[in-house]
Amino acid sequence: MSFKGKVALVTGGSRGIGREIAHRLADQGCNLVINYLRNRTAAANTAAELEAKGVKVHLVKANVGDRDKIKALFEEIDQEFGRLDYLVNNAASGVLRPVLELEESHWNWTMDINSKALLFCAQEATKLMEKNGGGAIVSLSSIGSIRVIPNYTTVGVSKAALEALTRYLAVELASKNIIVNAVSGGAVDTEALKHFPNREEILTDARNRTPAGRMVEASDLTDAVMFLLSDQAKMIRGQTLIVDGGVSLLS
Repeated sequence: MSFKGKVALVTGGSRGIGREIAHRLADQGCNLVINYLRNRTAAANTAAELEAKGVKVHLVKANVGDRDKIKALFEEIDQEFGRLDYLVNNAASGVLRPVLELEESHWNWTMDINSKALLFCAQEATKLMEKNGGGAIVSLSSIGSIRVIPNYTTVGVSKAALEALTRYLAVELASKNIIVNAVSGGAVDTEALKHFPNREEILTDARNRTPAGRMVEASDLTDAVMFLLSDQAKMIRGQTLIVDGGVSLLS
């Protein structure tokens, strides 16, 4: 399968795992829409790196937790490219606090960006994907959706919702030739992990306990995403592929 000349939206694509995925798509000749929320400089730097690979890149600042901003984002994609082949639902956020310290605003913020965004991005993406006979949607999840991690309540629950929504979307969009899956990663030492109060504990645990003998890297998750976007995965529907080196198999 060739990604050349296709168009992919990577939400939260200016940094971390999203940036890694964007680079891999660009290496395959895929044009890109990079969505970001705050850091214009990081987004512009990423765009320049990607454009140097010979693909077209369009930056869009948007909070994907806001439905109106989502609609505007996809209208801009339609105007710029007139098509969309892949949606990588990568943008994520969350308030990291013990469950008894959580407030309604923390819950709403996290659920909006991590769960609601998939629903409404998928609705808008479907309209564009139908124009060219289908497409693929892959979301990034976390093993916190199935295992309890300290201070991770809002994110873990939001990722569990994301995985459930992935299954529903996979069934309902199958008739439109749109394939929907998710990739769930173990601990990856990205900038996002710096916000965890127990970061060092998480890293030490991942280094020492992962059966594969090393921590998961962003490239490992990118490999899985690229596979699920490809034709080789066309009969995989509504699944969450766990990429954690086997650590979730341990008690």
